[in-house]
Amino acid sequence: MSSQDLILYGAQRCHKTKYYKQFIQNLGLDLVFKDVEENKSHEEELRNLYNNGKLNFPTFLIKGKKLRNPSEKDLLKHLKNRELI
Repeated sequence: MSSQDLILYGAQRCHKTKYYKQFIQNLGLDLVFKDVEENKSHEEELRNLYNNGKLNFPTFLIKGKKLRNPSEKDLLKHLKNRELI
């Protein structure tokens, strides 16, 4: 698994971001966390993922596939489909 295969855009203060970080850690996967409130370049990356330019977080990039605020079931499905678990 490449270090860029699983990216989470979010904010440290966000309860859903914290939840996803813990969920991924419990699966034993490596995650690149990009805090959009602490780093302007991460904010810009996230805005560029959406046509409306909004700061839609939490958002996963799983091997290039964008996934915003997924359910556990959808997140697991995407992780399996992209052979990360």
